[in-house]
Amino acid sequence: MKLLRYGEPGAEKPGMLDAGGRIRDLSGVIGDIDGKAIAPASLQKLAALDPASLPLVDGEPRLGPCVAGVGKFVCIGLNYADHAAESKLDLPKEPVVFLKANSAICGPNDTVLIPRDSEKTDWEVELGVIIGTGGKYISEEDALSHVAGYCVINDVSERAFQIERGGTWDKGKGADTFGPVGPWLVTADEVADPQALKLWLDVDGKRYQDGTTANMVFGVAHLISYLSRFMSLAPGDIISTGTPAGVGMGQKPPIYLRAGQVMELGIEGLGTQRQKLADDR
Repeated sequence: MKLLRYGEPGAEKPGMLDAGGRIRDLSGVIGDIDGKAIAPASLQKLAALDPASLPLVDGEPRLGPCVAGVGKFVCIGLNYADHAAESKLDLPKEPVVFLKANSAICGPNDTVLIPRDSEKTDWEVELGVIIGTGGKYISEEDALSHVAGYCVINDVSERAFQIERGGTWDKGKGADTFGPVGPWLVTADEVADPQALKLWLDVDGKRYQDGTTANMVFGVAHLISYLSRFMSLAPGDIISTGTPAGVGMGQKPPIYLRAGQVMELGIEGLGTQRQKLADDR
């Protein structure tokens, strides 16, 4: 299934994509696409529905983040060998963990705002993992059974804030609109192998990132197990799993985003995003 949320910010409704790529309204069945709705028993009930029996949504409404009520937005840094190399950093011996502010979460096609005083706003296409079954001290062998689904994430980053302003990553990662999520939550049964997905990102039509999740240093199952040693994971939590080479910081010379530019990105089988850049005034 492909589950989504559509409508104006703060007033999104739950929906499902049918076989023809049309949005079907789920608001008569569930209140929202949130931790409760993506628990295993709920997903099983949703999977039993005939999409044709649900009301068809007219037009092309705005898409919101594909999951609501996110408790934690956990991110992994330097998780592709080629990205670590372009960042001139050694491969991590353990996953590099940071938290992205939940207030950064926005829809997949919403405008991304370049913060005031920004010098180095950058892009990062990433595979998002959405937890459906919570837990702690999860074994790696059991980890994927805790996944409700997967999505596309753009881990937008301000490199000067991240690296040159005291050395803590979070303030370069958490600006408003720095976390586009979606367009949809693709349930885990539709993703045969999360370590075999192509992902890409273009800026103004030029391809900068062109990678595969096969090149992760730490795979999805390991990340879930690892994180659960340090924090409990809950339904609706998002794990953003790192980015391949090709970020702006890694170009020679570095290239950073400007107002008026357009980012387009996607992951095989999980959909695409498109964001225009604007200054945050």
